[in-house]
Amino acid sequence: MMKYDNDGLHENKKNQQLDHFRVDDTGKKLTTNQGLKVSEDEHSLKAGDRGPTLMEDFHFREKLTHFDHERIPERVVHARGFAAHGVFELYESMTPYTKAKFLQDPAVKTPVFVRFSTVAGSRGSGDTVRDVRGFSTKFYTEEGNYDLVGNNIPIFFIQDAIKFPDLVHSIKPEPHNEIPQAATAHDTFWDFVANNTESAHMVMWHMSDRAIPRSFRMMEGFGVHTFRFVNEEGRAHFVKFHWKPVLGIHSLVWDEAQKIAGKDPDFHRRDLWEAIEMGDYPEFEFGVQIIREEDEFMFDFDILDPTKIWPEEIVPVKIIGKMTLNRNVDNVFAETEQVAFHPGHVVPGIDFTNDPLLQGRLFSYTDTQLIRLGGPNFHELPINKAVCPIHNNQRDGYSRMAINKGPVSYHKNSMAHNDPSPATAEEGGYVHYEEKVEGRKVQRRSDSFKDHYSQAKLFWNSMSEVEKHHILQAFRFEVGKVKSPDIRQQVVDMFANVDSELARQIAIGVGANPPEGSTTESNVTETSPALSQMNTVKTAQTRKVALLVDNGFNADELNLILTALKEAGVHGEVISRHLGMIQSADGKNLQVDATFLTTDSVVYDAVYVAGGTESSASLSMLKEAKDFIADSYHHYKTIGAANEGVELLTAAGISTAEQTGAGVVIARTEEEVGSLSKEFIHAIAQHRHWARQV
Repeated sequence: MMKYDNDGLHENKKNQQLDHFRVDDTGKKLTTNQGLKVSEDEHSLKAGDRGPTLMEDFHFREKLTHFDHERIPERVVHARGFAAHGVFELYESMTPYTKAKFLQDPAVKTPVFVRFSTVAGSRGSGDTVRDVRGFSTKFYTEEGNYDLVGNNIPIFFIQDAIKFPDLVHSIKPEPHNEIPQAATAHDTFWDFVANNTESAHMVMWHMSDRAIPRSFRMMEGFGVHTFRFVNEEGRAHFVKFHWKPVLGIHSLVWDEAQKIAGKDPDFHRRDLWEAIEMGDYPEFEFGVQIIREEDEFMFDFDILDPTKIWPEEIVPVKIIGKMTLNRNVDNVFAETEQVAFHPGHVVPGIDFTNDPLLQGRLFSYTDTQLIRLGGPNFHELPINKAVCPIHNNQRDGYSRMAINKGPVSYHKNSMAHNDPSPATAEEGGYVHYEEKVEGRKVQRRSDSFKDHYSQAKLFWNSMSEVEKHHILQAFRFEVGKVKSPDIRQQVVDMFANVDSELARQIAIGVGANPPEGSTTESNVTETSPALSQMNTVKTAQTRKVALLVDNGFNADELNLILTALKEAGVHGEVISRHLGMIQSADGKNLQVDATFLTTDSVVYDAVYVAGGTESSASLSMLKEAKDFIADSYHHYKTIGAANEGVELLTAAGISTAEQTGAGVVIARTEEEVGSLSKEFIHAIAQHRHWARQV
């Protein structure tokens, strides 16, 4: 008897129908979606090796268009984000370099909207995954919106935008099983890396602590690409943009990041929201690196290569202003989700270069907004609307808000006296920088982009021993998750070109063969101290401390600590067995903020154990309290305890006699408690105590 499914179709017939749509690409030649065989898929069509990308490259445009429209409704990349409003203030006029009005007058305050994000995961993924972080800023200037669309890492994986879909496809969950979410620890990503060696430098950053920031408030931002400043005289300078966090650059440790993803997947967004609500407004200083046009070719790297930094020791960062985030959004969907950034949203005085990754982004972002926000009028959404008037001949389309009067919607015209008419440069009209361009139409990359390993080695050389250990462990974790022995070996062989000892240590951890004999290891010996987070600002301000307390605590001692923390700008939260009130040994009540069940040590920067015989005895018998202390210790955080509170440290397996200088601060007498608070706050400012690691 024939078997039918619920649709009334024979099972075999249904499978035959599906077979018509199944495609096997094995052994086939690459084609466009129209069936045209493609001869080149590495390089977009350019006017000369270092020239701009040409719009006639139909394969490039088709590939990017398809990629931009692959997901609805969330962003294909940077889907999980959080944002805030703020203000930008200039320190000094940049008139010698640019005519951009918001960079002219230090008295002018420019409104901004900033969106932070992860790249690889969906909207439902965790905040603390190992990933690049987006750092995009919309300046609402009197000349129109300017978007600085950047990341927390100053470079990128690829050199040409035509490879962006390939990169992201390799990072995303593998299509046959949709695993893993928001992670690069899988075969397709590392297969891409091993076969696209231009990614070497970025992978070093990605394996570093920069990929697991402590907070959006404690990470750098970069424009990534090389742009141009153009002044009133038409003179141009090459420029790179930087955001420097006033609180310094700090990261999580990997075990901590993984645990936070389970305990509080909203950790970064909660941190930003709460900081602004408490008045701890995040601040970032704005810096620029500037190179004269005549000096374009004086470096041993191509300044247009998006996989290269300009080392700060060679091209210093000039700090020119500060951004303060001082207001949370009112509605995440209306603002954070509907904000539309685009590196092509510029103002007079800021222009582009022939960086081939930037050139592709200038096409891709508008194309993406069309599918995400339902048509060409996304600029009329409140969060995207410019603060200056809008006048043009564009009409209609999905979600049109403006009600334009009159019959004219074209240029040139006589019926409306040619209004709106183009503005001259003197009237503020945008004039593209006149750059000489010549060369054959080619699908190649400049030879000056071929060095893939020197700056990866510079980054490695610049790391402290602690940071190098973290990078090695990241490689071992990520590549150790790769199923294919061949891909693991390719990765080891690739990074032998960066540092042979690094490659050997990776090989040991992932079961691959170490490099043998002579290698082509980079011979770079220089360092760049600016690349190491060990050289960052250290402050205890805005840090969070868990105070472990139970009935019978010493109220005078705890009040002394709480007062000192508040004066230092540190936030203390009381953690106990249950919510409500607990009582001190002398009968004073204290409100509990969280319990051992509702919070965890990983969401705090430090922990303090209050004294008191009854309190200490109770906590020392509680497994959750001992685990709280042990986790903090193993994540290298500051731990403080006074008098009887020291007993909990001992119960958690911490030998207090061996912790001098390792971030464990104790007071065993009433006289020592007075100096403990100052030492405790100083220790918190160090962020972590790496002496425990070695």
